[in-house]
Parts: sequence; C-alpha cells; structure tokens
Amino acid sequence: MHRENTHALQTRRLSHAFGIEIEGLDLREAQSDATIAEVRRLWNENGIVLLRGQQITPGHLIAFSRRFGELDLHETLKAFRHPDHPELFVLSTIPVEGKPSVSENVGRHWHSDMSYTLCPPLGSIFHAQILPDVGGDTMFCSTQAAYDALSPKMKQVIEGLEAVHNYMDVENMKRRDPALVAQLREANPPIAQPLVRTHAETGKKCLYLSEQMTRRIVGMHEKESAPLMRMLFEHCVDPLYTYRHKWAKNDIIMWDNRSTMHLALADFDAGAHRYCMRTTILGKPSGYVWKGQ
Repeated sequence: MHRENTHALQTRRLSHAFGIEIEGLDLREAQSDATIAEVRRLWNENGIVLLRGQQITPGHLIAFSRRFGELDLHETLKAFRHPDHPELFVLSTIPVEGKPSVSENVGRHWHSDMSYTLCPPLGSIFHAQILPDVGGDTMFCSTQAAYDALSPKMKQVIEGLEAVHNYMDVENMKRRDPALVAQLREANPPIAQPLVRTHAETGKKCLYLSEQMTRRIVGMHEKESAPLMRMLFEHCVDPLYTYRHKWAKNDIIMWDNRSTMHLALADFDAGAHRYCMRTTILGKPSGYVWKGQ
C-alpha cells in the first residue's frame, strides 16, 4: 500500500481521482498552525480528507473546525441542530420522544451541502459515532475531476450558465412533517448559482449541481434544461470520479463543498441506528434568489 510523508503528515490516497487519508493526527490534542495549514492544503487539493479513530467530544469537533473558518449556526435548519451546540448539524435515525428523527432521511441524494443558500459552505466536517453493523456507506464524487474531463466544446457551452438550486425539490420532502416542510420552504427560496464555479483557493473549475435540486438552467424551461443537466450529473457520478466510504466508528471525513458532491446511502437494515454530527464551514456569498424566468 502506497504511503507518503508530506511535511510530517503521513498520507494515503483513497481513490484514483481524489481523496486522501491523513494518519496519526489526534484531534484531542492542539494542532500547530503549520499542521492546520498543511491539512488545509491537502483538503483543497484532494476534495476529501479522512481522519480515522477520532474519539472526540462535540467541543473538540467544533474547535478543530473553527481552525478552517467561521462556522454556520444552521439558522435556516434549526430542526436539525444539536440541542446544546448550534454549530452541530445532527444526522440520526434514532427516534426522539417516540417520533422518527427529523434527519433520518437527510442526504439520500447526490448534493453539495446547502447549495440552495446565498452563502454556500466552504466545507463540512463529519464525525461518525453510531453506525449500523452493515451498510450506511457514503458516496463521494469529484466535480473538479468531472469538469476537467469534459470536452473543450462542452466547457464553452456551459461557461456562464446558471442553475436553479431548489431545496423543496428534494424527494424526501414528501415524507417529512408538513409543518416542517412549510418552515423549510419559508427559509429556503430557490437560488440561482453558477453552473461552473472557480474554487477560491485552487483556482480550478468545478461543476456545481445536484441530483434533485437543480432541474433547470436560468433562461430555459425545465424541459429544455433536462437533457443538459442529466448529462452533466451522470458524468459527475461516473465511477471514474467517485469514492465509496465504508465508515468505521469515530471516522471523520472533511469534504470540500466547492469541489465534491456526496450521497448518504440507505443501505442498512430498518431499525438499525446511525448517529453522526457535522460542522459546516461558511464560504463566500454566491448566487441570488431566483423568482422565475
């Protein structure tokens, strides 16, 4: 197995196209500015970073995450927040007071976190704590690698186009409590975002779309938009540009929302439990509220 040492950080590639594991870091310990800078460089270059065996508290996760930027307090997603830490977005299948968890079906489609907002996140840092015996995997794809592989002519065609990101188009909205859906609709209007984004730190271009939330191009009807959006989405999730992660307890994955998408698979038994927490690092303002053609 190939390993390499980069500025005292032991690393291992996760897939052909993207992703890297950093070995030997313990997030219960204070990390130097130089170490954080190197983690950030590796994260920017590889899209996702895996850190295994992190037996940490919510406080540790929040403190580590803050080294990379200001954290989102999830004001538009209050139903999913940790009761004691608004910086933490909870993803759980464990019932609460006899009712299904509001987040039990979250992330069951390819997406980049909160792309439907006016300040899409720079990245997310996800800590797996309770896992099913089998399954519960997460798929990742590199939208940077997918963009790079497009033909020069297709890059010309899509340059300057904007796609509408509508959170209410997500299929699992149909299974959520109507009162919650109404709250989410009020807080999250459709947002037009560039179909091609330039990564602020690497300068590389990446596709910016979602399996369910991006159904049209600004200035086109949905029927006209569909063939192009379908082709680009299917291209992004080609196995050449994907990585499937089999979680172990206390794994952390840092994913770059500017250059990757991910999908939480429901590939585990009904009644099996999964409990994870995520921080969301704020990015730069992008897009505008879309009010129709």
